[in-house]
Amino acid sequence: MSNRTLTILKPDCVRKNLIGAVTKHVEEAGFKILAMKLVKLTKAEAEGFYGVHRGRPFFEELTTFMSSGPCVPMILEKENAVAAFRTLIGATNPANADEGTIRRLYADSVGENIIHGSDSDENALIEGNYFFPGMELAGNW
Repeated sequence: MSNRTLTILKPDCVRKNLIGAVTKHVEEAGFKILAMKLVKLTKAEAEGFYGVHRGRPFFEELTTFMSSGPCVPMILEKENAVAAFRTLIGATNPANADEGTIRRLYADSVGENIIHGSDSDENALIEGNYFFPGMELAGNW
């Protein structure tokens, strides 16, 4: 069964001019891009998106980073999308990511790891609606 997930090409990805390279990996892995846009999050928007992590030691650094420049959120579709995408992007720490994964290929550190991927179907829906509320996907979530 096809389902959907959210990804965000983070500010380091945009800054390093890797939008096309990373998107190519995503498409070659069989994901269909249903929605995509370039946005610049405010600090408050980044805090809202990552609210689940509020109170954790990395929250301030993460939200400062995510509001430091433009990023590219996308809605992706594929069978078993969440798990398949997390395999494609690799471990949060690029040093621990498998060879050939997006983070192993392009990320510099745990803090600047190029890409976000939803960790569950439930969070994919919540996160997807954060960037692409209702009308933009014509209720097809």
